[in-house]
Amino acid sequence: MFESLSAKLQNIFYKLKTHGRLNEKQVEEALREIKLALLEADVNFKVVKDLIAKIKERAVGTEVMKSLAPGQQVIKIVNEELTELMGGVPSKITFASKSPTIYMLVGLQGSGKTTSAAKLASYLKNMGKIPFLVAADIYRPAAIDQLESLSKELGVLVYSDKKSRKCEEIARSGIKQGIAQGSDVIIIDTAGRLHIDDGMMEELKTVKKTVRPHQILLVVDAMTGQDAVNIAVSFQEKIDFDGLILTKLDGDARGGAALSIRAVTGKPIKFVSLGEKLDSLQTFYPDRMASRILGMGDVLTLIEKAETTFNEEEAASLAEKIRKQEFTLDDFLSQIQQIKNMGSFDQVLSMLPKSPGLPKNALSGLNEKQIKKVEAIIKSMTLDERRNPKIMSGSRRLRVANGSGTNTREVNRLLKQFNETKKMMKQFSNFGSRAKIGKKILPFFNV
Repeated sequence: MFESLSAKLQNIFYKLKTHGRLNEKQVEEALREIKLALLEADVNFKVVKDLIAKIKERAVGTEVMKSLAPGQQVIKIVNEELTELMGGVPSKITFASKSPTIYMLVGLQGSGKTTSAAKLASYLKNMGKIPFLVAADIYRPAAIDQLESLSKELGVLVYSDKKSRKCEEIARSGIKQGIAQGSDVIIIDTAGRLHIDDGMMEELKTVKKTVRPHQILLVVDAMTGQDAVNIAVSFQEKIDFDGLILTKLDGDARGGAALSIRAVTGKPIKFVSLGEKLDSLQTFYPDRMASRILGMGDVLTLIEKAETTFNEEEAASLAEKIRKQEFTLDDFLSQIQQIKNMGSFDQVLSMLPKSPGLPKNALSGLNEKQIKKVEAIIKSMTLDERRNPKIMSGSRRLRVANGSGTNTREVNRLLKQFNETKKMMKQFSNFGSRAKIGKKILPFFNV
């Protein structure tokens, strides 16, 4: 996510931090590079212009010039302004004062609207709500079948009517059915088109007037950059909406939509989708996203994901082993297997701070096949070898390689990764009171 933009900004900041003191010319040069990086990331030109002006106003003042660490101070200002650009504080989902709450999802075909409806149902179900889905997309082939299939996977009820050709009738009947089933949240998946047209907008206006939704959420594909912003502006002019769901954000290397859409439309990003799984919908936190863009990681989200994945007692026991330097290869393997449940390894990696002390490309490319290979190598070791890898001589490594169907190079790499992981875990275990990361998120290693 935002890999291209993040890499460019980190290079700019690295150069800034090499200066003991900064003069106005150096600051302006850095801002010029930041401006180019943002424009190349497909961020709206006016948004970039306003953002750079705000940063410059602060960066050439005493806040930076008299600072003991001016480079870090500039980074702090950029971080704060990016956070403000994306909304400042999270705009969390709200509910109607009287049940049921009705959410109407709108957007073009291909934006991920139907999948987002199911993901939102999963999100609300995890909050303790009783969601109900309404399949009112009558134009896209198999849209109704897709929502029915996803609802079964979630264990959520869905209303559909393949004979009706009027979205508002389906929505009205669906709400009645949802109320009858005792649902307190109803999510309507409306019909989209490949392009914005008057027919679609009139149809959505009719649905809106008929069901009077508590909130209308626009679903846009983050990977389309400025097209996503233009689509949002069109929807805002024709039907208006209350918030946005950005899909496919995990595949967006640039970040133009995420950085522009709030400033251009004035509407908050409510959720972001970071993967294909139904539990991949997350509340959008502007401060956390700014930190990730600037290479500072997103440790809080990582902690939250870990808290829903790892067993508390096992985590506490493991933390004690780390503290006492008793972490073994068996523990290492156990944590690899558990971390798979948190999502893709690349996603987990993206939430780690970028630091010279951390291995590059940690977890990148790790898959089930490689995990099985690691498991085979560790299980081919004796108990003493797993507890104390320092005794792994050349002959022992060859025996393990033969026993696991690998080679000594792969055994050597695993042992190196294990040692790097121990060092990293020791670093994380000193994060502080909120940073349960030392207990929770454990094996990050090169592949």
